[in-house]
Amino acid sequence: MAASDSGGSDATSDRGEATDREETTDRGNAVELRNVRKTYYLGEPVHALDGVDVSIPRGSYTAVMGPSGSGKSTLLNLIGCLDTPTEGEVWVNDREVSALSQRERTEVRGEEVGFVFQTFNLMPKLTAAENVSLPLVFGGVDKNERRKRARELLEDVGLGDRVGHRPNELSGGQRQRVAIARALAADPSIILADEPTGNLDQETGEQIMGLFQRLHDEGNTILMVTHERPIAEHAERVIHVLDGTVERIEEIESPRRVETELV
Repeated sequence: MAASDSGGSDATSDRGEATDREETTDRGNAVELRNVRKTYYLGEPVHALDGVDVSIPRGSYTAVMGPSGSGKSTLLNLIGCLDTPTEGEVWVNDREVSALSQRERTEVRGEEVGFVFQTFNLMPKLTAAENVSLPLVFGGVDKNERRKRARELLEDVGLGDRVGHRPNELSGGQRQRVAIARALAADPSIILADEPTGNLDQETGEQIMGLFQRLHDEGNTILMVTHERPIAEHAERVIHVLDGTVERIEEIESPRRVETELV
C-alpha cells in the first residue's frame, strides 16, 4: 500500500472521489491537542504523553499506531473526556474540554463522543436495542424516540433482525456492530475506536472496517487506535506515537477499501 510521510502535516489526502467529505474537512478541526502532557507519579514521574500537538480535522479518518505503552490509550482517553491532561489544552468541537468540570466533561462525552471498544462493553442483560439506546437514556430522550432511534441504527449496521437479541445470542462481529450503533446513538461529532477488530477474526474484522468505511464516507470523523498495519491503512492518515510523543504523521495515499457487504 503506497504511503508517504507528511513530516507532521495535518492535511488530508485528496482522493478525488468524495467532494462532500473534502468540504466537511475544510470546516476546521473536530479535535486539537495543544502541548499536552500527561504525567503519572509512580514513585517517579512517568510521562504518558509529553508535549503532544496534533489536530483531527472534521470528517477525517485517522489511525493511531505505536508500541505498547507509547501513549495511544492515554491520547484516546483525553480526547474522550475520560481523563484530563497534566498540562496543555484539549479541544473537542471548538471547546476546551480540559478546562471543564467533571460534570461538564461527562456532558461532552455523552453528546460529542462515541466510543467503540475492543471488548464491546455491552450490558449482558440488555437486548441489542436497549444497549444502543442506553446513551439516550442518560440524555433524557423520550422512550419511544429511543426505541425508534435504536431500531434505525441497528438496521443501518445490518442487524434489523436482531433488535431483541442479547449479547450472548450474537456473534463477535454482531456484538461489535451493536457497539458501533450505540456509539452513533447521540449523533456524536467524533467516533473513537480502540482496537475495534482486536477480538475478531480476519473476515469479520474486514466487515467491521467496511462499516467504518461507510460511516466515514457519510462524513463522520473517526479516530481509531490499532496495532495492525493493514487496519491502519483503511484510514487517510496514521499518527505514529512513541514514548509519549508524536513521532510522525503519515498520509495514506490510497486507503484500503472494503467491498464486502455486511452479512
